[in-house]
Amino acid sequence: MKSILLFVSLSLLTLSTTFAQSAEEQSLIQLSMDKWQWMSDKDVDKLDKLFDAKAKFVHMSGTWKKDEELDIIKTGRIWYKKATVKDTAVEISGNTAIVWNRINLDSIVRDNVAINEFTVTEVYQKQGKDWKMLALTFSSVRDTHQIKH
Repeated sequence: MKSILLFVSLSLLTLSTTFAQSAEEQSLIQLSMDKWQWMSDKDVDKLDKLFDAKAKFVHMSGTWKKDEELDIIKTGRIWYKKATVKDTAVEISGNTAIVWNRINLDSIVRDNVAINEFTVTEVYQKQGKDWKMLALTFSSVRDTHQIKH
């Protein structure tokens, strides 16, 4: 009986957290999930539309701008095979949004298999009706790291 009550309580807590997110926050979470899929699919046309012209990308091996990131994805120098998102948090302030994803990333980096845990920070700016990504930063984390909501 206690396990049923615990399950129901946790389910209600999860539902209340989901409903507490605004439509805009849910839209950004979906955009972030779509971005991971586009990166996996090497769909540089969709990514080109998402990334702001002045966007910056911070990886474990360096920092570069939009054109280099798109070329890296297109040529497969980094293939973001699968990002398994474990947790996501969003904060919106005016026309700026920050999305944090805690992920396990399976990738191929210069022909080497790489499996890493990261917290990824994505910064977006509302431009007209669309959100554009201004920055994406990978931070290496321990498996005990949590995103505070």
